[in-house]
Amino acid sequence: MPRELAKAYDPKLIESRWATCWVQNQLFKADASAPGPVFSIVIPPPNVTGMLHIGHMLNHTEIDVLTRWHRMRGYNTLYLPGTDHAGISTQRVVVRQLADEGINYRDLGREEFVKRAWKWKEQSGGTIQRQMKQIGESCDWSRERFTLSPELSRVVREVFVRLYEQGLIYRDKRIENW
Repeated sequence: MPRELAKAYDPKLIESRWATCWVQNQLFKADASAPGPVFSIVIPPPNVTGMLHIGHMLNHTEIDVLTRWHRMRGYNTLYLPGTDHAGISTQRVVVRQLADEGINYRDLGREEFVKRAWKWKEQSGGTIQRQMKQIGESCDWSRERFTLSPELSRVVREVFVRLYEQGLIYRDKRIENW
């Protein structure tokens, strides 16, 4: 007896199950030692300021399609996920939260401020990551990065200092103590 299909497609019944399966089975994990041509792309990191918006989704869709196309052509692919833009947007959100608590962020010191930024990242960044996984983005989730991670934060500082010394960027008075 043939199974009857629903009259309307309900993505909630199907897509989240497959997206979860893909992540759990690490189907999109890149292998650096695999032979053949390589294709890698870094996601333009969404800010850790809330939820993904339509602009992110349009951008992510194009990148995911391009990545999957290369994967189907036999390329060893890496779609690298990450969040934030050098911590600047996160800093803005955390500064506002602290102000709402009556705390001047400059009085906290860098170490305590970074702890607060990480706390916000865990809260908000987790939402963004869940959304990206839910829609089935084919990222290598084992390599996810956040720009305030110590290894990336060091690189970001080095690059910005080098660009500043070369006169290619200028010091922003608002963040001079950071």
